[in-house]
Amino acid sequence: MSMPFYVSPEQLMKDRADYARKGIARGRSVVVLQYDDGIAFASENPSRALHKISEIYDRIAFAAVGKYNEFENLRVAGVRYADLRGYSYDRVDVTARGLANAYAQTLGTVFTTESKPLEVELVVAEIGAGPADDQLYRLTYDGSVAEEQGYVVMGGQAERLGALVAAQWEPGLPLAQVLAIGVRALGSAPEEGAEDRQLSPAQLEVAVLDRTRPRRAFRRLTGDLLADVLAAAG
Repeated sequence: MSMPFYVSPEQLMKDRADYARKGIARGRSVVVLQYDDGIAFASENPSRALHKISEIYDRIAFAAVGKYNEFENLRVAGVRYADLRGYSYDRVDVTARGLANAYAQTLGTVFTTESKPLEVELVVAEIGAGPADDQLYRLTYDGSVAEEQGYVVMGGQAERLGALVAAQWEPGLPLAQVLAIGVRALGSAPEEGAEDRQLSPAQLEVAVLDRTRPRRAFRRLTGDLLADVLAAAG
C-alpha cells in the first residue's frame, strides 16, 4: 500500500502565501493618500465599469487589487454588513475598524481552511472630523490587518511605488498635489533608464472621501473634473 503524500503545515502555508502574492503582483497598483480635506484613491484602470475603488457606506470606502471576482464578492459582503449594522443599530456604529475585522476573519478563514487563498489585498478607509481622525486599514490575503498612517500602496510594484510616495507625501497637502504624487508614482518606469509614462484621465480611476460633503463623502473624479484637478498640480 502506498504511503499518503505528506506536506508539513509550514510548507503548506508558505506555498499558499507564495501563490497569493504572485496573483496580487500581476495586478496594477492602487495608491491611497490622505490630503487636507479627506482621502484620495488612484489606480491605473481604463475600465469604466469594473471598479477597484468603491463606496461602502456614508464615510467609508474600499480599494482592492488582485482578482476582480474575489474582491468584488468581498465588496458586496462589506456593503451588506454595513447596511445591516446601520439599520439594526445606528449609522454611526458602522466603522472602518469593524468592517476591517470582518474582512480579516473571512480572509484568514479562507487562507487556513480552503485549498486556494483569496488573491486579494484590500484597503478600508474612513474619514473623520479632521485628518487626525481618519482611519486607513490594510488587509492582506492571510487576514493580517495593519493600521496605516498617511498613505498606502498596494499591488504589483507596491514596494517601489511606496518609496516614491514616501519621498514626496507630507501631511496637509491639498487634493491636487496628492493626486499628482499618486499619478506620478503609478506612471513611473519600473527600471532605471526607462521613461516614465504620462497617464491620462482616461487611463485612471480616481475617487475621494471628501470630509466637506454633508453625509455621503464618497465621490468619483472623472473626465473634465479629473483633468482640471491634475492640471492644477502641473
